[in-house]
Amino acid sequence: MIRVATLCGLLGLSLATFLFIGRDLGLLLGTLLAAGWGLVWASLFHFVSMALNARAWQVLFPGRRRPSLAFTTWLIWARESVNGLLPVARVGGEVVCARLLMRWGMRGAPAVGSLVVDMTLSLATQFAFTLLGVALLAFRTDDEATVAKLALATLAALPLVGVIVAVQRYGAIELLGRLFRALFRDRFAQVVGGARRLDRRVRNLYRRRGAVLACCGWQMLGWIAGGGEIWLALHYLGHPISVWDAVLLEALAQAVSSAAFVVPAAIGVQEGGFLLFGALLGLGPEVALALALARRVRDVIVFGPALIAWQAIEGRWLWRRAMRSA
Repeated sequence: MIRVATLCGLLGLSLATFLFIGRDLGLLLGTLLAAGWGLVWASLFHFVSMALNARAWQVLFPGRRRPSLAFTTWLIWARESVNGLLPVARVGGEVVCARLLMRWGMRGAPAVGSLVVDMTLSLATQFAFTLLGVALLAFRTDDEATVAKLALATLAALPLVGVIVAVQRYGAIELLGRLFRALFRDRFAQVVGGARRLDRRVRNLYRRRGAVLACCGWQMLGWIAGGGEIWLALHYLGHPISVWDAVLLEALAQAVSSAAFVVPAAIGVQEGGFLLFGALLGLGPEVALALALARRVRDVIVFGPALIAWQAIEGRWLWRRAMRSA
């Protein structure tokens, strides 16, 4: 897996380098420098999206053992930071979340079960968000061929989302549990108490339809709030666009980045998405690439401190364990 991630990362880096070749780098850097501290404020707006996603995950927990919104937001922050900056194919963050939840005192099956459902609903709501982006693009451009291709590509992912939901909803997780037991032996049972218990926990969560619908609603708000980052970034870059154009750009760029989940940090792919869809909105290549670099600035400003805090927590736990052993 590490070799695959490394290879994909090198390919993505090569693509990013190719996209910047021949561009007016002076204009690009001048656009970034002109934004100044505005890029910091645009980056910090990401906490709005994380808080909304934290609320979406929080409603899945029963009331008696529901973590606070502040703690859930910290978990989302750690999860996105790991998935966004480390070569973990966008699943390592969920492992970190489960570990932090269990350290907080929650049992393995409820912690992992809530993450499984939250991840699945996130896929479903991102599918809906992408369709919203395609619909907005259809009103925004006369390029019917591009809109049709994007719509077909999005609809092609619908069966995959349906299969994932059906696997969890109708008890097939126990079959996957056998594979996990073969890979991790007794470790899987120690963490979640066995695949059957996890299977039961996931199905119970889906039976709470009100919580599931509320989770989807909060997640959709989180996706839409991501457009606020685009709107603010382009405002400070000196190329303002409408709010709906910002939502459109965020929806399509997120779809491309998620499709390339094996590429660490979606390097190259994310830049290509902003370049392609920005052109449909009339943004020049230098502006679109400046926006892509602003998103990278966001990753450093927002995600970097969370990684440091997570490592500090892990180090403290290891130190305590060593002291107890001594």
